[in-house]
Amino acid sequence: MAHDPLPVANPSIVFREEFDDWALLFDPDTSESYGINPVGAYVWKHLKPSKESTQYSQLVDNVRSVFEDVPETAPEEIRAFLDALIEKGYAGYEVKPL
Repeated sequence: MAHDPLPVANPSIVFREEFDDWALLFDPDTSESYGINPVGAYVWKHLKPSKESTQYSQLVDNVRSVFEDVPETAPEEIRAFLDALIEKGYAGYEVKPL
């Protein structure tokens, strides 16, 4: 997984962070919303296109350094969250020109 880039957030999705660090993702095309916990909000904020793609392993390491009591299952849980975002159309992979 060391060379596994993160997906990129769908730019049409609205991110609304609440006072308690929980957040909502809203798809204006479908009127569907998706509640996410503080770790999910942190992950979402890192799904941005960049010249140097953030790697999945870097994100997991960052989560471990920012949050307390991160379980050993965190890599699998973060992967499942990213898969759910992709399945819902909230994120996808950036296609870079050749």
